[in-house]
Amino acid sequence: MEQKKILICDDDYGIVNMLELMLEDLDAQVISETNSTKVGERLIQEQPDLLIVDLWMPVVTGDEIIKFIRQHDGLKHMFILCISASRNGEEVAMEAGADVFLGKPFDMDDLLDVVQQAIVHAEN
Repeated sequence: MEQKKILICDDDYGIVNMLELMLEDLDAQVISETNSTKVGERLIQEQPDLLIVDLWMPVVTGDEIIKFIRQHDGLKHMFILCISASRNGEEVAMEAGADVFLGKPFDMDDLLDVVQQAIVHAEN
C-alpha cells in the first residue's frame, strides 16, 4: 500500500509544528506549507490525500484554497479538513467545499479521528 500524503497549510508555525508531531505516528508523509500563496502549486505537485487548512491566512485564505481544489479536476476529490478559530468558520468552510471543519482550539483525538477517516476514504 502506498503511503498517504497529508499537506498542512497554516500560517501559524506553532500549529504546523503541533500537527506535524501529532501526525508523525501515522503511516503517512506529512508536508507543510506556511505560505498560502504557494499552496496551490504544492497541491498540484504533491497530490496529497488530505489537506488540513487554516481558514484565515494572509493573502490567500483557506476558503479560496478550498474553492481552488474543488474546481481543479486533478484535486477535487481530495479530503479537506478546515481548522479555524473564527465564529462563522464552519459556515464559510463548508460553503467553500470542506469535508470537515474543526474549531480551534480543537481536541487532538477529534483531529486524529478525522485524519484516520480521510486516510480510509483515500484508500477507497
